[in-house]
Amino acid sequence: MATTNHFGVALRGWRERVSPRDTGLEADGDRRIPGLRREELARLAGLSVDYVVRLEQGRARHPSAQVVTALARALLLDTSERDHLFRCANLAPPSAGNVSRHVPVRVQRLVSRLGGNPTAVFAADWTLIGWNAMWSATVGDPRTYGWEARNLVDGMFRSRVGRGREPIAGWPVRSWEGDEVEEEDLVADLRVTAAAHPEDARLAAFVDRLLRSNPRFARLWSNGSARTHVGDRKTVEHPQMGDIALDLDVLLAAGTDLRIVTYTAAAETTDAEKLDALRAACPLPSGSPVGIVA
Repeated sequence: MATTNHFGVALRGWRERVSPRDTGLEADGDRRIPGLRREELARLAGLSVDYVVRLEQGRARHPSAQVVTALARALLLDTSERDHLFRCANLAPPSAGNVSRHVPVRVQRLVSRLGGNPTAVFAADWTLIGWNAMWSATVGDPRTYGWEARNLVDGMFRSRVGRGREPIAGWPVRSWEGDEVEEEDLVADLRVTAAAHPEDARLAAFVDRLLRSNPRFARLWSNGSARTHVGDRKTVEHPQMGDIALDLDVLLAAGTDLRIVTYTAAAETTDAEKLDALRAACPLPSGSPVGIVA
């Protein structure tokens, strides 16, 4: 079976979508298609018309990163579309630059709707940048965690006061899988972020510091694991409610690399009852907006 021409299909579809006027061209005469002609796209991208034809037809299948960048610019593609075009060409998308700590309004609205459950927003490098009232009521005020620069990975590897059942200082959450699995999951996720942001000097310095100062982190970093952390089963050691067993889910906000972390309890359990009690005592309404701190 012939290989699907993903690049050509995307290229033609986007070419026919773009209005010539949007690119500064004059839309002269009758046009059989509403978008750009091949010769117009070729001129905008600095390519030959023949090469554009061969790309669309799948007779040219290995465009360079420079060619894909020029086409993406000419077609006015957004970031996700540009990255898709790169992947269709079997190329890695361009670096995303620095790790963003910006929380879009739509993400704030989403966290507000999750206000009945402990929910927080982390940057892709696991810096805590926002949380709701239920988060503070369940796992404590983030200002008491003792993490350097509010970073969870830093807390895991620099603030843990012991192994076994000993908690991280100021952080009352324990993984059912154990410390080693929890740490490996976070390191593997951080590696994905580091690969996506190779030019982020702050992230590079953070990783370098942990590599030099923490043998556990260095060992896990050296094993090469790379995957996005998606969830876990946790025990929260609450000072009033005692232990609360909760499921942790990590949601990736579309169009960003933010991690939305939320805790939920299984229905009709004592853990759900404990969350209900915390909800009732929560100082702010369950739907109050996320508190952005960065």
